[in-house]
Amino acid sequence: MTGLRWGILGTGSIAHTFTSDLRTTGREVVAVGSRSADSARDFAGTFGIARAHGSYQELVADPEVDIIYVASPHSHHYEHAKLVLEAGKHALVEKAFTLNAAQAAELRDLAAADGLFLMEAMWTRYLPTMIRIRGLVAGGALGEIRAVTADHTQLITDDPHHRLNDPALGGGALLDLGVYPISFIWDILGAPTSISARARLQEVGTDTEVATVMTHASGAISTSLSSSRGVGSNTAVIIGTRARIEIDPVWYTATTFRLVATDGTVIEDYRTPVDGRGMQYEALAAERYIAEGRLDSELEPIDETVAIMEGLDEIRRQIGVSYPSLEA
Repeated sequence: MTGLRWGILGTGSIAHTFTSDLRTTGREVVAVGSRSADSARDFAGTFGIARAHGSYQELVADPEVDIIYVASPHSHHYEHAKLVLEAGKHALVEKAFTLNAAQAAELRDLAAADGLFLMEAMWTRYLPTMIRIRGLVAGGALGEIRAVTADHTQLITDDPHHRLNDPALGGGALLDLGVYPISFIWDILGAPTSISARARLQEVGTDTEVATVMTHASGAISTSLSSSRGVGSNTAVIIGTRARIEIDPVWYTATTFRLVATDGTVIEDYRTPVDGRGMQYEALAAERYIAEGRLDSELEPIDETVAIMEGLDEIRRQIGVSYPSLEA
């Protein structure tokens, strides 16, 4: 089975970017769904999509749709992904995958029980840049990995009613920004054996800055910094005994990197052009897995997605951030 028929759940900016990137591959987007019929029609008109549904229920019931990209805010990923899976569709769910690990595990188990493909849309992992970096690390080009550091820092509105500042909507820097460096560190070093986190909170109770120090089974140490109140370097570095990898801004996009020896010699200067932002690679990977009869991703297995959510839960526990919807 190839050339799956895609449906898009949500019509926000990330849905626009994903759909635009997916269209560069010639893939078929057959339907879009929104809470607003007007928004669905506008989105469909922009991308030449045949069917616009004025509700998510109509979208998931569409018999012409094989797989649905869930692009709603992460506060609603659980309910919307569940809706997709219960309708018998495969699902690619934006990050952060859910609000907590319990929700993620429930979706994982539901997909497995129904024989459906479920994957977190951590698109960074599927970029050619990251494929090459992963190969260099696995091939021993860096020697023993001693440390990994990454930051994700942006200047976002301080409006307390904006979804990224609203605890009722899972607001804060951690789930929207911090998930990138945490997932990257997990990818390179594996699950941490210990996590220490510190944060700065705003009056409404959400985090504006989060820093982590983690140790890993190999003995390596990782650090991450996320901020929604200021722009930093947005770089990442993997440090080994033989060489290091320096990933340029913005490190989690289709950017450039250098493999640098301990004496400062540049061994490799990696540059590869990518159409659009590069979100098409995760979609192509999902199609390939499904065509091969697989229900999981080899680059980020669903069990790892759940484990990362457990790590984010622990960080939130340490910094004192809670979401009212999880306590209801």
